[in-house]
Amino acid sequence: MAAVQAVIEPVVSGMGYELVELQAANGGRMLRLFIDKPGGINVDDCAAVSRQLSRVFEVEGIDYDRLEVSSPGLDRPLRKGSDFARFAGHKADVRMRTPDASGRRRFIGVLRGADEVNVALELEGQTVRLALNDVERARLVPEL
Repeated sequence: MAAVQAVIEPVVSGMGYELVELQAANGGRMLRLFIDKPGGINVDDCAAVSRQLSRVFEVEGIDYDRLEVSSPGLDRPLRKGSDFARFAGHKADVRMRTPDASGRRRFIGVLRGADEVNVALELEGQTVRLALNDVERARLVPEL
């Protein structure tokens, strides 16, 4: 999977998009990737990336049956420190691998930024710092 990601990432970046997530199923026969850019993604963006990757896969000899390119959605996953910083001011649901001193593992609050080590999350008027390397899963909370 790392070899496929090494091919996909520069192509997607070169087109002006960010590779948010790559998933493989059926022994790597089905590839699903989620892309994003400031301002969001539309169907034409997904189609353009799909066309380009199909050509690149043919040249690189990557064998697959199905390729899906999609937007990460309103509940976009947050993986890197830059994701947390980019979406500062938005509400997020963060689940940690290990609980804090009070036994709490899940935090829902407003992102206040991030650095290389910590994510700042505002909960009920107070800001907590969560270790970035201990984040198990984090997603934006859609605000409709």
